[in-house]
Amino acid sequence: MLSVARRLLPRLLLCLLPYAAVAPAAPAAGAATSLHALFDADYQRKLREDSLTASYVGDDRYNDQLPDLSPAALAARQQAVRDSRGALLAIDRKALSSDDQLNYDIYLRDLDEKIAGFRFHEERMPVTQQGGVHLLADSTLQLLRFERNRDYADWLARLQAYGRYTDQNIALMRLGMASGWLPPKAIMQRVPAQIAAQLVATPEDSSYYAPFRAMSANVTAADQAKLRAAAKAAVSEVVLPALRRFQSFFNVEYLPACRDSVAAGDLPDGKAYYDYLASVHTTTSFSVTQIHDIGLKEVVRLHADMEKIRVEVSFQGDLPAFFSYLRNDPKFHYNDGAQLLMAYRALAKRIDPELTRVFGVLPRAPYGVVPIPANLAPDTTTAYYNDGSADGRRPGSFYVNLYKPETRLIWEMMPLTLHESVPGHHLQLSLARELPDQPMFRRLAGYSAFVEGWGLYAEQLGYDMGLYADPYDRMGQKTYEMWRAVRLVVDTGMHAQGWTRQQAIDYFKANAPKSDLDITNEIDRYIATPGQALAYKIGQMKISELRARAQARLGDRFDLRAFHDELLGAGALPLAVLEKRMDAWLEAQAQAAQPRT
Repeated sequence: MLSVARRLLPRLLLCLLPYAAVAPAAPAAGAATSLHALFDADYQRKLREDSLTASYVGDDRYNDQLPDLSPAALAARQQAVRDSRGALLAIDRKALSSDDQLNYDIYLRDLDEKIAGFRFHEERMPVTQQGGVHLLADSTLQLLRFERNRDYADWLARLQAYGRYTDQNIALMRLGMASGWLPPKAIMQRVPAQIAAQLVATPEDSSYYAPFRAMSANVTAADQAKLRAAAKAAVSEVVLPALRRFQSFFNVEYLPACRDSVAAGDLPDGKAYYDYLASVHTTTSFSVTQIHDIGLKEVVRLHADMEKIRVEVSFQGDLPAFFSYLRNDPKFHYNDGAQLLMAYRALAKRIDPELTRVFGVLPRAPYGVVPIPANLAPDTTTAYYNDGSADGRRPGSFYVNLYKPETRLIWEMMPLTLHESVPGHHLQLSLARELPDQPMFRRLAGYSAFVEGWGLYAEQLGYDMGLYADPYDRMGQKTYEMWRAVRLVVDTGMHAQGWTRQQAIDYFKANAPKSDLDITNEIDRYIATPGQALAYKIGQMKISELRARAQARLGDRFDLRAFHDELLGAGALPLAVLEKRMDAWLEAQAQAAQPRT
């Protein structure tokens, strides 16, 4: 998954949808100059208005701020997007180069999509079991570097602003209560324990104080003492009181008001809302029913593949019995978190040298394998990825879940590592960030169907890289593909077809041998972020279709490395745009292969 940190700061991290800052170019300026001035102005305003996203991308200018969530600020952002659309339409598209016409079209699509979403009010549900104001330190500190006095002073300023930020979150949640925009009680029941874990006895024990425990040697002893004293005061006088206010509000008022239904379709205008989310995350016009049916067909196909592996390993029993064996036999588990972490790191090192088999262009950015923060791990999925900072100072990070290592399955580690690190998220997102000629909105684009579809496709590249000799590793790959097919069924089932949470858990367990803990956490993730889980299989199927089309037409002349380099060479794209790009590449390849007369 994006993994990618979007899981911790929902809808903020991977896709910088434009919050506009209209800066019209001078009348004499050319169309391209006007276009790129708009792109840059929008990007800069987005960073100013959303300081947590700025921290994520590695721009530290706003590390001393938390976003303004007041009604006036949110209304101004919406108006700015509308103004940006007007400014874009004022630019003469015909006067642009073909590359900038593509930028124009993608940007207009993004703006229109954002404006279409204004009728819905997901901002009134700012807390899930995976993230929210109560987990701000755990989700944000992993993005920051503490090397200078300023770095500590910036975090101190955020601590001092935490009370205001908490109260604004509460105000948004009250609006949700009044308007029916409330999350399901089934997932919100996890949150009280998360809040309680933050209410520590002394400021020094708080995760919000963590940067001050062992400070950089670049900060003098005198300055360290001053900063620590100020941080203790801020945690004691601002953060902990704000958390107690949030606890009281959440436990007494909010949780009892949360809805019993898990379906996004039961929110105000919920059917249209879920249809919108399905379109956003798949970048297609598929109906919810079509997506559900695609999932059902893929489940049947993958069952047959799993049955072949069961026979290959001579397991005596049917497929459900094989699933139980894979979940529960001790040989498929590590019992120690440190041992599990070392095994993931060794696996990443095994994969790295095989990349040149399937890519001609590799990213410069490094990555590491690190544990998911302990406060997040119990309610978080098996792994996720956070990409590195745009300035290169923070490497990409493949986060692995070490909570209850006895529930983590050895045979899933290969496809999971391929997905989250290389050739999956780290490789794709890093290559996109390193594109020299693209505007920032293209370099940081996070279209879920492309990004997550690539991650799932990357799991299958283990075959091309010679990494699936072990049949249990291959069972892991099939399980992970089945997992994403199951998502199409259970996400649409819960949010549009009346399925209960338990029905979704039971369906998942009947069709994939992932652990019970993983299955429950996954289903709760789909409840918390409707539609996002649809992106993976839809995107992977399109990428696989494009590869098969190219192989069929080019035959022996098909170059997998060149195919991948072209596929990733423009960053993440909506699937229709990607298909058009790859068809043009395929046509050029086919023409180049024709004998000259």
